[in-house]
Amino acid sequence: MKIPGKMLIEVCKSVFKKPATCRYPFEKANVIKNFRGALKFTPEKCIGCKLCERDCPSGAIKIVKVGERKFSAEINFDKCIYCGQCVDSCAKKALEITGNFELAQLSADKLKVVFNAEPEKGTGKQA
Repeated sequence: MKIPGKMLIEVCKSVFKKPATCRYPFEKANVIKNFRGALKFTPEKCIGCKLCERDCPSGAIKIVKVGERKFSAEINFDKCIYCGQCVDSCAKKALEITGNFELAQLSADKLKVVFNAEPEKGTGKQA
């Protein structure tokens, strides 16, 4: 430490500068336009082709038939790698990527999300 005053000068400069970090938990972070966050499933659009299930490299999606032309999706966010292949392969755009990235949980069970479709009335059959 040849010049102890040099460090003092740097400390004084940083006291009056604006912080380089953001106040994330207190202020919401802005996500960019094509950010790949959590998936959203729209059961009304799904035709049950299961292309998303087959294209998923991590096996995070499972499509289940709950009635005639009614399907639900089970998505394991702990397995998902957020690549977006399922969204690209969906012919009817039943899957879409949201900007939600706050998925931290203490239990892996809470990361399994089921998007349910309404079962058909009168059939008495549920999967």
